[in-house]
Amino acid sequence: MKDLFFKNGISITDEQLEKFENYRKILLFYNGKFNITTITEKQDVYVKHFLDSVLCKDLFVDNSKVIEIGSGGGFPSIPLKIVRDDLNLTLVESTGKKCIFLKEVIKELNLNNVEVLNGRAEDFGKDKKYREKFDHVTARAVARLNTLCEYCMPFIKVGGSFIALKGNAEEEIKEAQNAVNVLGGKYSLIKEYNLPLEEAKRTLIKIEKIKSTPQLYPRGNGKERKQPL
Repeated sequence: MKDLFFKNGISITDEQLEKFENYRKILLFYNGKFNITTITEKQDVYVKHFLDSVLCKDLFVDNSKVIEIGSGGGFPSIPLKIVRDDLNLTLVESTGKKCIFLKEVIKELNLNNVEVLNGRAEDFGKDKKYREKFDHVTARAVARLNTLCEYCMPFIKVGGSFIALKGNAEEEIKEAQNAVNVLGGKYSLIKEYNLPLEEAKRTLIKIEKIKSTPQLYPRGNGKERKQPL
């Protein structure tokens, strides 16, 4: 599997590869109890979860504080931590069972400077302890981009960025333009690519935070999804 990463511009050590394999085994064990992912074949896990998560690794500044919204199975946060140990991570997940899984992964892989928060992004986004305290926020497969921006943008410092991992997102990018503007951001990178061994399109989106997010946002009470900006 080392060649899979290398052929896609990611150099990993034997120790990192061992962590990926341990992660995969823990994922499969807990998946039987918590229903974390439908992707379970070894090659698919490495391509669709691990490789897809680390292709954005160079977008994060050194030693940055990163918060992930809707962590689920820990993608992209855990693979990123394996290849970028300098990152200081906070993982936000609303489902308690998935938080148990994430904490077990962190413990078993001996990952430092990783915190798991059990709760909703719209609540933490209003908390002064977390609001505009992070260099980057990231999310993968959580919601449509206009909704996701309202969940994520309040966490980023001015000068930081939101790094979103999406599927085919051409329509979502246009749809979210107003949300990006209102929440204090601007698109700075949109990169489309195809993962090896499959034809599904992926999109990497970087939104820079150029001004503070208005205090009104996130609105809460489900408005982010029901009435997206």
